[in-house]
This record gives sequence, structure tokens and C-alpha cells, in this order.
Amino acid sequence: MAGEEGPELSRLYQDFESEHLIPLWTQLGDLMPMTPRPAAVAHVWRWSTLYPLARRAGELVPVGRGGERRAIALANPGLPGRPYASPTLWAAIQYLGPKETAPEHRHSQNAFRFVLEGEGVWTVVDGDPVRMSRGDFLLTPGWRFHGHHNETDRPMAWLDGLDIPFSHYTDAGFFEFGADRVTDYATPNLSRSERLWAHPGLRPLSGLRDTASSPIAAYRWEHTDAALTEQLLLEDEGQPATVEQGHAAVRYVNPTTGGDVMPTLRAEFHRLREGTEIPARREVGSSVFQVFEGRGEVVLDGTVHRLCQGDLFVVPSWVSWSLRAEERFDLFRFSDAPIMERLRFDRVHFEGERR
Repeated sequence: MAGEEGPELSRLYQDFESEHLIPLWTQLGDLMPMTPRPAAVAHVWRWSTLYPLARRAGELVPVGRGGERRAIALANPGLPGRPYASPTLWAAIQYLGPKETAPEHRHSQNAFRFVLEGEGVWTVVDGDPVRMSRGDFLLTPGWRFHGHHNETDRPMAWLDGLDIPFSHYTDAGFFEFGADRVTDYATPNLSRSERLWAHPGLRPLSGLRDTASSPIAAYRWEHTDAALTEQLLLEDEGQPATVEQGHAAVRYVNPTTGGDVMPTLRAEFHRLREGTEIPARREVGSSVFQVFEGRGEVVLDGTVHRLCQGDLFVVPSWVSWSLRAEERFDLFRFSDAPIMERLRFDRVHFEGERR
């Protein structure tokens, strides 16, 4: 549709440019490709490299008002200059040294923490102290004041996940400083939100109004582990409990709606038996995985990557991926699926199926 080149057409394009106009017919292939063509690329970050770098940052970079957090973002090589794992997801390793406190602040972006290892840190969310322990999944929904304090003589690092890129792109972000310290230095085993809400199948009558984000501050590892263990035991008994043979999985949910824990982020945990393979697929939307335990492989767009504890990888939109477990393989996953599903952009294609 470009038309024959000539002085009149050239002048037309110049006039378009001077009036800040761009004709669709010169852009259609980029704006509306036949399938998604993400700029972000599949990539693997090694825990064996990440943690020593975080430790060095802990020795050299103070945490406190101004910098706020000692968080090191995963920067996708396909998005140069951006601290984004994907165009919608932000993931970082946050490191808190012995006896350190990260001051309180709040932001409209939704956030969570996932703890690979360690004990002794509490995050305080709107004045509620929440213990952080190995395997726990902890929420900080948007616009909640939060800070962290380490009560031990040992450092601790964890995975942060947020919807910062999506919020930034849509110009939806707000930020506000809070107290220079945390508002409550108590160290309870269970937060107040857990004591009220974290009882299976039971909802307090004082909380019958649905909430946009889950009211549960921490989803504890012992419950996640038990749920996955029972799925595989039921599979052994011939019951239909797993996603597919040898693949147990759970989704963290908001108990007031049964939906995702936060409006923009989905979180899941997957366990594969030794030798289990997940068939290759492509999905609209992006995901970040972290290996919690075990060893295995991920195949990203045909390239095989061996994985071990702590390793992270990103799967951009419509990039083919599959998994294989060399031994029992536990993985935490978060994604932008709630956004894609709400906008009706979601689509999954399994390799080998006809489109």
C-alpha cells in the first residue's frame, strides 16, 4: 500500500511527519504481526552468580532512606537499559544484612517476596509484622506501607516480584515515603492477617467484603509442600489430582474471590517427579521461574539450559518452553496472566497441535 515513489508522495510523508502523524500502511507489520514478536528474550540467571554479587553489594551499598532497598533487578538482554525481566514483570534479588532495617514506604505497584532460604527477617506491612522463612510467599499489595528488619547476625536474600514495568508504561505509579524505621519491631511467628485469614476453607464473618488483593500476608511453605505432596500421593492411588502425570501444581489465591492474589500478578508452585517432562508450549504473556529445590532442564526456544537451586529464568510472550526433571524438581512461578486474561489476550499453544 506504499504507492509509487514520487515527489507528491514524498511531500505527503513529510507533511505527515511535520504534523506528528504516521500512516498505518507503513507500520502494519510491526504493529500487527502474525504472531507476537517480543523484544524481550528468554534468559537464565544463575544463583551461584547472583548471590555473591548481592553479598558484595551488601558490603559496599548502604540500605536506608534515599536508596530505600538493596534490590538488584534482573535486566532482560532484549530490553537494554531497562531493569525489567519482561515488558510487564520486574524481578530482583533483595539483600538485607545483619541487624539492618529497610525503611518504610509505599507505592501503587503490587509486590511480593519469595524466600529461597534463610530465617530471621520480618517484613512489616501496614503495621503487621510478617515472618519471612524458607519457601514462604509474602504479599505487599499496592499502596501498603512496608519495611523490613533483620533480627539476626546473618544476611538474608530473597526474590522480589512487582508489576513495575506495566505500571510505568501506563503512567499509573505513585510513591510515598514512610517512617525511617519500621512501625513495629515485634517478631511474632504468625502475622495478624494469618491469624484471621489463613484457616483452610474458613472465612471470618468480619471480612465478607471481597478485596482486590488477598488479605493473607504470608502463604507458608509447610502448606504449599503438603498440598503438592498430597497431589502426588493421590496420583499414586489412581486419583485425578495432578495437572499431568508426575506434575503437581498449586496457585496462590485470594480467599475473598478465589482469583489471583493480586490484580496484576499470578503466582504458582510446581513440583515435578524425577524424570517428568512438561510438553513444549507457547503462551501470550510472560513468566519468571525460580528453582526452589532439585535439578532439571528448561528448553527455551530450542536451547537447553540445566538448572539447579536458586536459578531464575524468564519466558517472554510466545516463546516456546518446556521442562524436564532430573530429580524431584520444585519451581516457583509468577506471571502477568491476570492482565492478559482480563484483557482477553490470553492464548496457549502446545507444540505439535494444529493452530
